[in-house]
Amino acid sequence: MSRQLHLNVNILNAGVFGGSWRFPGTDPTAAYRIEHYTDIAKKAEQARLDAVFLADGPSLDPNAEHRTGNNFEPTTVLARIAAQTERIGLIGTLSSTYNDADELARRLGDLDHISGGRFGWNVVTTAGSAAARNFGRAGEPEHSTRYRRAAAFTGQVVQAWAARTRHASPQGRPVIVQAGGSSDGRELASKVAEVVFSADQDMEQARAFRIAIRAGALRHGREPDAVVILPGLSTVVGGTEAEAKARRELLDDLLPDAYGRGRLAGQLGISLDGLRDDEPIPRELLVPPDEAGGSQTFYRLVKHIIDSENPTLGALLKRLSGGGGHRIVTGTPEQIADDIETWFRAGAADGFNVMPDVLPSGFDDFAGQVVPELQRRGLFRTDYTGTTLREHLGLAVPSPEPARIPQARAAVVAR
Repeated sequence: MSRQLHLNVNILNAGVFGGSWRFPGTDPTAAYRIEHYTDIAKKAEQARLDAVFLADGPSLDPNAEHRTGNNFEPTTVLARIAAQTERIGLIGTLSSTYNDADELARRLGDLDHISGGRFGWNVVTTAGSAAARNFGRAGEPEHSTRYRRAAAFTGQVVQAWAARTRHASPQGRPVIVQAGGSSDGRELASKVAEVVFSADQDMEQARAFRIAIRAGALRHGREPDAVVILPGLSTVVGGTEAEAKARRELLDDLLPDAYGRGRLAGQLGISLDGLRDDEPIPRELLVPPDEAGGSQTFYRLVKHIIDSENPTLGALLKRLSGGGGHRIVTGTPEQIADDIETWFRAGAADGFNVMPDVLPSGFDDFAGQVVPELQRRGLFRTDYTGTTLREHLGLAVPSPEPARIPQARAAVVAR
């Protein structure tokens, strides 16, 4: 069989666009009900997607007054989804910065077991002062410290899974997913990740990223094909090109200005107070990406746009309105399928973590119109051939030996 795409759907509250909860016909409070998640998961399974993906962070989003947020702990939601589905994979984001490794290993291992081997853990480090204050800290840990802990923490969790003698998983252990494009993030991905949730605006840069991660995996004694690269992709689907463009323009207009400015200021680590929409971002305020705090992945992406295009603040806010740095594709089902196919065949991606503009309507359009087009082209499965997430992703069952990550327990203890 020829190489085929992998597709996940990111169930991000009312949709990835900042104003999605204000879109006509959308229930702005749907993310506060479990049926929102289970209904989308059932549709994703009917479309034969690899997995549903849940983002999360151990703090209340300070921008909650301007848009709804994810409001349930991921493993709780995924347990409910597991009970109402049979094949769809279940990927949850759990922090390596603010969890206990042994407790998390048991919780995730149990979920993997009861779901029949469908779980994947998205390992993230948690940036931001809001989360730090939740855990009694004056400030967030330094970037490299977070990633050293993440590597050690992941090693400890994997060791705990390898030591399980009861309630073993049909897929050996949960799939390790990692999201982070900084230098530290790339090293962690090369060392432990089986799936990488990446962020790139440019196809050649995405291709170079995939090559670098696969080379890093080889350097760590791993098979390059054992790493699946899934860039984030925000989609705006229309029956015609004009309809898609009009939908995108409406979503841009619905973006609460305070939310857009607040999110961008947080990504860049600078104040935007007093800056008019028709003024460019002052470049002299921006530090090199490796010196940035918070998420260096999105800082790097946004800084690249500023350096190469010098957009006004208003133009930049619209550029980022539906992805926060992830790429946005607007068009007909055929045009979106063309874009996906181009990136896939160029070796820039093994598939995509799809982030529909509005939920559930945007995913209905993607699952009902884009997926069938990809299937007609022979790029995506028409039925599942396995039952576990590893089988969906084409990943082998790992050996019983745990991943070799030195000084795991000591580094986790030393925060």
